[in-house]
Amino acid sequence: MVGPAFTLRYIPAREDRNQLSEVQNPEHPRCIAIETYPPDYVPVMDSRKQVDAASAGDILITRLMKRGWAGVVTNGGFRDASTITELKISAYHTHPSSPTNLTNNEAIAINEPIGCGDAPVFPDDIIVGDADCVIVIPAEIADDVAKEAVEMTVYEDFVVERVKDGASITGLCPCAKQVNQELFQIWCKTNGR
Repeated sequence: MVGPAFTLRYIPAREDRNQLSEVQNPEHPRCIAIETYPPDYVPVMDSRKQVDAASAGDILITRLMKRGWAGVVTNGGFRDASTITELKISAYHTHPSSPTNLTNNEAIAINEPIGCGDAPVFPDDIIVGDADCVIVIPAEIADDVAKEAVEMTVYEDFVVERVKDGASITGLCPCAKQVNQELFQIWCKTNGR
């Protein structure tokens, strides 16, 4: 998953403000976020680390998928977690949770700085997720980070190949010997990298 962040912030729920009728309102922050923001973004939800109420369920995440969003991240839970894993969208949450977020959280603000997973997230920061984790890259340095990550990945491909051939990691990872630097350059040319 890779895409710019679109943020949604929740606060503690209050019964007089968090009735079902609120989320039926097209002006509700969650509705605005889901239905109006452009594709390829990643909604990042600060659900106050509340895993006892779901930030979303399979219907909402299916809608995000159909609208072309790159993925979805919350520091709360998701309802219908097993169904969500079958969808063709990357979805990251802390823990499965069945109750609706109306019991605990009120969506209050969209596209402002939030905290998620103990990381600050600003609108348009680049969100990257894989099988290991989700990271937040400040938008201003995203191109530099991407370039360095590609270079590191190519070098690690070389290292893995050398280690599989029996090479020691000493002086190889990290590269500390001239001979390994020269072997890496030859490997890059040979492998079209």
